Amino acid sequence: MTSRPISRRTLLKGMGVTMALPLLDAMRPMDAWGEVTSKFRGTPAAKTPVRFAALYMANGANMAEWKPVGTGRDFALSKTLSPLAGHKDDLLVLSNLWNAATNTGDGHYVKTGGWLTGTTITRTTGSNLCSGNTSMDQLIAQRIGHLTPLPSLELGIEPVTTGVDTNVGFTRLYGSHIAWSSPTTPLAKEINPRLAFDRLFRSTAGTRPGGLGNDPSVLDLVADDAKRLQARLGHADRQKLGEYLDSVRAIEKRIEFDRKRKSAENMEDPLVRAEIEKLGQAIDLYDDPGRVSERRDNHTEQVRLMLDLIALAFWTDSTRVSTFMFANSVSGRNFSFLEAGLGSHHENSHHEGKADKRARYQKINQWHVAQYAYLLGKLRGYKEGDATVLDNSMILFGAGMSDGNKHSPHDLPLVLAGRGGGTLQTGRHLDYGTDHPMANLHVSVINRMGVNTDRFADSTGELAGLAG
Repeated sequence: MTSRPISRRTLLKGMGVTMALPLLDAMRPMDAWGEVTSKFRGTPAAKTPVRFAALYMANGANMAEWKPVGTGRDFALSKTLSPLAGHKDDLLVLSNLWNAATNTGDGHYVKTGGWLTGTTITRTTGSNLCSGNTSMDQLIAQRIGHLTPLPSLELGIEPVTTGVDTNVGFTRLYGSHIAWSSPTTPLAKEINPRLAFDRLFRSTAGTRPGGLGNDPSVLDLVADDAKRLQARLGHADRQKLGEYLDSVRAIEKRIEFDRKRKSAENMEDPLVRAEIEKLGQAIDLYDDPGRVSERRDNHTEQVRLMLDLIALAFWTDSTRVSTFMFANSVSGRNFSFLEAGLGSHHENSHHEGKADKRARYQKINQWHVAQYAYLLGKLRGYKEGDATVLDNSMILFGAGMSDGNKHSPHDLPLVLAGRGGGTLQTGRHLDYGTDHPMANLHVSVINRMGVNTDRFADSTGELAGLAG
């Protein structure tokens, strides 16, 4: 049996739940024999949209262990980039791009706030923020966001940091945002995997028929609709639908397991127990976004759940634009879960040239790269006709400074993965010499997302060499 034609916008619906679907053969033009029409074969850019995600790593990188050896296709991944070995052909490692507008010597906040805007933030100790520009991700979302259920998806793992960093005279709010819908409006990021999951699959925010502690699965709520759809699909599409539903179920289970584990860990903390006793009621720290930072130790699962949700959002065309912050500026998150004594990310980034601190700094950088590789693997595993979601994406990973000890905006650590729907020639290390505008990369991405522009911030045009 061949699939019967259905709309690309077909949804599974249930009480309070709306689930978008991955691209099925039944959503693509068919000829009289039930085959995908020839003009759509082998042309991933023509049959599916292009997606963009930006993953931000705080505190820069140990550049001595970052840069590949060799350029063009004849390059060897560095120690820090080694987790990307299985994706070498999917990558463009970009060297010697910089953000001139952040070259002010004012620590982390200027580099974070300007990473996707290409501009200099306004110094303030209050809430009157100004980044100087709309970020490039939001420029894209404002032009194409109406095509998807969510215009964009902003995720992270740390709550907004408040107060003033007296060392540099900036409000810490600047360090919590990379996405700006206007120069004065940073976008809030979701840091709780459960609430991020809700944004994708629950049609009414906060609607949980069973309450926070006793939720019916979204798949149970759309089961009848799913059965009706399966009856209309051919064998291949039924398999893909089953794979999708299994993926959603697996993430649901992991979110619930992680919630219980983290809640139990926090209950072991005497300060937390004292607070609960004082209030006289149960507090689930996992489900309070303002308290997620109190989770202890290994946050790898929290990060991977968020990356899984980005992958699902792209696979189902729920959004085509996303950002993710591994941490806020000046994050002191402890990485001793990787190795005893590894310590604080921020502290090790100020290595002062000491070999032991530089070694710890490198290991923390490498962990971040491994999480990036995890997302790329997920996207490459999702098929779209003759291509994959990764083929039809551009996934940027990097930081707003290079060496954290110097707070330098020169030679930023940047990797771009995915083929952008066939518009990028990957598997190369591109070295642009000295101080080439990162804004040229932004222009190139913006144009490949279907939003035509000649300039962005201090750009001089598109970044040369991306297409080969």
